[in-house]
Amino acid sequence: MGNTTIICGIKAELANPTVEAPAKGYIVPNVDLPPLCSSRFRPGPPGEQAQAASQFVADVIESSEVIKAEDLCIDRGKLCWVLYCDIMCLDYDGNILDACIIALLAALKNTRLPEITINKDTCAPEVNLKVRHGLHVHKHPVGTSFCVFDDSILIVDPTAEEERLATAQLSVVTDEEGRLCAVHKPGGVSLSAEKLQDCISRATLRQKEIQKLIDKVVNSVTTAQ
Repeated sequence: MGNTTIICGIKAELANPTVEAPAKGYIVPNVDLPPLCSSRFRPGPPGEQAQAASQFVADVIESSEVIKAEDLCIDRGKLCWVLYCDIMCLDYDGNILDACIIALLAALKNTRLPEITINKDTCAPEVNLKVRHGLHVHKHPVGTSFCVFDDSILIVDPTAEEERLATAQLSVVTDEEGRLCAVHKPGGVSLSAEKLQDCISRATLRQKEIQKLIDKVVNSVTTAQ
């Protein structure tokens, strides 16, 4: 990832599920690209790139089912968890989408939610902070970004400078089963079917490597705790 540095925090909150989905909770990602991370960003409301990154992460969460919304339901139609995933860039050096997904996946695997019970007399939720349970991470989506130069040269894991010089950019997200979860191509020159298939094949191989690294780090942190 070069010098790109991302931090992700998960904030859990109790809420009421929607009428349309009474047995589901929510996962709300937000990507922040502050001036701290690069001089290309200015203070103020989220810019276009930050909004696009937040939407991309939300699409990956939904399509990959990394966390199923049903698992966040506590009491059908009455109570559920809302997970606010705050993803902040501390140093921007390109490849922001891949880094965001990796940070999010690691944070979800490290999240522990307290036990919630419903008081039968008052119907109010009671939180037991002494008993915590980890989230059930169903899939492990990993993104792989490419820069295209002159429709012939592919560079994996591009830096910020390479992104500025590229004629097109492409991000491919796959899970451990090799299933394609998302493809993001913000404009640029077109890609042939052969080039696109090559990118998907490379992304599938990289997913396995990244998942091993994430599991190794998360397990070491869990053991230390």
